Amino acid sequence: MGLALNYKDGQTPLDEEEKDGLKIKSITSQGELDEFEQLNIEKAVEWTIHANLKQEKLLTEKFIKDLHKKMYSDVWKWAGEFRKTNKNIGVNWTQIRVELKNLIDDTKYWIENKTYLPDEIAIRFKHRIVAIHCFSNGNGRHSRIMADIIVESIFKKEIFSWHKSNMVKADETRKEYILALKAADHGNINLLIKFAKN
Repeated sequence: MGLALNYKDGQTPLDEEEKDGLKIKSITSQGELDEFEQLNIEKAVEWTIHANLKQEKLLTEKFIKDLHKKMYSDVWKWAGEFRKTNKNIGVNWTQIRVELKNLIDDTKYWIENKTYLPDEIAIRFKHRIVAIHCFSNGNGRHSRIMADIIVESIFKKEIFSWHKSNMVKADETRKEYILALKAADHGNINLLIKFAKN
C-alpha cells in the first residue's frame, strides 16, 4: 500500500525515493508517522539536555546534521543527510553547504558584536536555516530546536514556548506560525519572535 501522506500548508512533500527511506514499513498514515517522529524527537531533546553544548560545537555543520539525525534516525534512513533534490521551498540543493556556512558565520558575528538581542539572534538563525531547508523533511521542527539550543546554551536563557503546541496538529497555531515565517521572509522578524515566546 505504501505511505499515504497529507501535507499541511508549509510542509515539504517527499518524493518517492525519500519515502522509500522509511525504516518502519508498518507506518501507512500521516498520523502514525507523526507519532513515531514525535517519539524520536523527544529522545533527541532529552539528548540535548544532557549534552553540555558549547557555541563552538553547536554552530557547526556537523552539529546541525547530527541533531537532525538524532531527531529522525529511528524513522528515516536519510536522517541527518542534506537533501539531494530541489523542493517547493529552500535554496537549490547544491547551495545548501554554502548558505549554511554563511548563516553560521553571520550568527557568530551577531553573537560577538551583540548585533541583536539574544532572542532575536536565535530566531533569525531559526528563520534562515528553515529558509535554506537543509533536509528532505523535518526542517521546521529542527529549526525550532536549534533556536531553543542557541538561546539556552549560548545565552543561558529560557527556551521558547512555541505556543506549547504540537505544531503538526494544531491548525490555527500552524497558520499563525506560517504567517510569522512569511513576515520574516519580508524582513519583519518581530511576529516570529512573538510567536516563539507565546
